[in-house]
Amino acid sequence: MDINTAKSVLQNTFGYADFRHQQAKIISELISGADVFTLMPTGGGKSLCYQIPAIVRDGVGIVVSPLIALMKDQVDALKLQGVKAEFLNSSQDHEEQNRVEQLIRSGNVDLLYVAPERLLSDYFLNLIDNITIALFAFDEAHCVSQWGHDFRPEYQQLSIISQRYPHTPKIALTATADMKTRDEIVQVLNLTAAKIFVHSFDRPNIQYRISEQKNNKEQLLKFINTEHNNDAGIVYCLSRKSVEATAQWLSEQGKVALPYHAGLANNIKDSNQQRFLREDGIIIVATIAFGMGIDKPDVRFVAHLNLPKSIEAYYQETGRAGRDGMPANTWLAYGMQDVIKLKQMTSQSSGNEQFKFITQRKIDALLGYCEVCSCRRQVLLNYFGETLAEPCGNCDNCLNPPITWDGTAAARKALSTVYRTGQRFGVGHQIDVLLGKQTPKVIQVNHQQLSTYGIGKEHKAEEWQTVFRQLISMGYLAVEMEYGALKLTEKSRPLLKGELTIQLKVKEYGKAKLARKSKQPNASNLSAQEETVFEKLKQQRALWAKERNVPSFVIFHDATLMDIARANPKNSAQLLNVNGIGKTKLELYGEKIIALLH
Repeated sequence: MDINTAKSVLQNTFGYADFRHQQAKIISELISGADVFTLMPTGGGKSLCYQIPAIVRDGVGIVVSPLIALMKDQVDALKLQGVKAEFLNSSQDHEEQNRVEQLIRSGNVDLLYVAPERLLSDYFLNLIDNITIALFAFDEAHCVSQWGHDFRPEYQQLSIISQRYPHTPKIALTATADMKTRDEIVQVLNLTAAKIFVHSFDRPNIQYRISEQKNNKEQLLKFINTEHNNDAGIVYCLSRKSVEATAQWLSEQGKVALPYHAGLANNIKDSNQQRFLREDGIIIVATIAFGMGIDKPDVRFVAHLNLPKSIEAYYQETGRAGRDGMPANTWLAYGMQDVIKLKQMTSQSSGNEQFKFITQRKIDALLGYCEVCSCRRQVLLNYFGETLAEPCGNCDNCLNPPITWDGTAAARKALSTVYRTGQRFGVGHQIDVLLGKQTPKVIQVNHQQLSTYGIGKEHKAEEWQTVFRQLISMGYLAVEMEYGALKLTEKSRPLLKGELTIQLKVKEYGKAKLARKSKQPNASNLSAQEETVFEKLKQQRALWAKERNVPSFVIFHDATLMDIARANPKNSAQLLNVNGIGKTKLELYGEKIIALLH
C-alpha cells in the first residue's frame, strides 16, 4: 500500500485535493506499521493523520479520546463522509453497545472511538484480542503528563497497550506540549522508537491581544460589540462564580451567553454545549472545564477575563478560535490580582513541591509574555522552541506598538547581577542585591560585597520585577526549572558587552485601549453577490443539520460554503473540485446545492 491509496481516500472520501504540512509523511509511516508521535496545532489536520491509515489498513482503528461528549459528533461527521465509524461510551444504552460490538466482531468498523477507561477494561481488551486492529490513536496525548494542564490519571495506564499489542502501530497526537510533557508522553505510551513529527506552533490567522484589567466586563462588551457582534466565541474565567456572573451580565446586555463549569448539573452542561455547537452566534462563558477538543471550526474569538495557568493552557485555549483557518481574535485582560490568586491556588494545591515549583515558573513565563513589548507571536513560538524570523504584524504590539523606554542600563545591571551571583539564585534575591538590601540570605552568601550590590536603587522592586520578566520573555535570561535560578543565555552576551540597546515596556502603559491601527481583513473576502449566496447556503445547511440532528459544521464547514459561493459550480463535476466535498457528500447534497445556486 503506497501513499497514492491514502491520497485517493483523502480526495474521494474527505474531499480534499492534497495533503497539508507533514500529513503525507505521518500517514505513510503509520500505514507501513511504524509508531508515530505528532505535535500539530489545532486546525492543522491532526485527525486525518490517523483516520486515513485506519481506513487503508486492515482492521479497526481504535481512537482513544477523553472527550466523550464529542464522540457522537465526530462519528456523525465521518459517517456523512461514508466512513464506517462508531463509538462506545457510557452515554449509550446496552442495546446500542451490543450493536456496535457486533459490528466490531464482524469487521464492519474502520474507526472506533473509545474513552481510555473503556479501552483498559478487561471486557473490552478481551473483545479486541480477537479482531484485527489497524492502529491505536491516542488523541489529546498531553493528558498523560502529570505536569500538563489536562492530566487524566487513566492515561498513565495506557502503557499496557504497547505491551499487549507490540506489533500494532500507535500514534500519539497533541496540539500543545513542552519538552518535559513530550518526553513523558513518549515514556508512558512506550513510543521510544516512534517517528516524531513536530509541526510549527504558529497559527497565523489568530490575532493575539492583551489588556490590563480596568473594568474587564465593560472591556469585554466593547470588544464583542465593535468586532464580534453575532459571532460565536468563548470567554474564559478563573472561577465558577465569575462564569455565572459574566454569562448573566452579557445576557442582560442582549448577548446569547451560556455558562459552563464543572459545578453545573450534567444536563445543563450538555444542553449549553450542544447549543454552542449547533447554533450560530452563541457565546460560552466557561472555566477551563470547557473546550478540550471542541471541534467547532467557526469560533471567531476567545477572550480571557483572567490569566490562564500557563502559556501551554493559553495556547491551547486560544487555539479554539479560527480552526477553519479564517481570521480570529484572542483577547486577554489580566491584573496582578490574577497572579496572586494563581500563586495562592498553587501553594494550596495537593501537588508535591516540584509540581508547585514548576507551576509557579509557568505562571511567571506567562506573565512575561503579557508584559513583553516585542511581537507576541515571536515570544509565544520561542517558548515552544521555535523561531519566527520577522514580527508577525498581527498582534497588538505589532499593530499598536506600546510606549517603551531605553532599558539598556537597567538590563545590563540585572544581567551583571545574575552573572556575579553565580547564576544560582532566583529573581527575588537578584532584586535584593540590586536594591542593596541586607537580607539574611544576602549576608549569608556575602553578596553585599558584590560590585552590583545597591546599584539599582533608582527603580522600585516592582519595576525590577517587570525588567526581569521582560528579560526572561525576550530570551536574555532563562529560568532553571528545578530551582528557579536565573541563567544568562548566549543572547545576553552582546547586551552585557554594550554592543546593543534594548527597549522595555513602560509598566504604567495603559494597555486597556482596544482600538487597532489595522482592521482585521474581511474574514470571507467575498463580493457582495458571493456573500448573498454564502448566507443562502448557510441557511440551507442549518436545515440539513436540523434534519440530521448534528451541528452545522458536520454538514459543511464555512470555508467549504465560501468556496462554493466563489466557484459557483454549474454541475456535480465542478462541485467535486471544492475542498471538503467528497463522493458521499456529493451524492447527498450535490444536486440540491446546484439547484440552490441556479
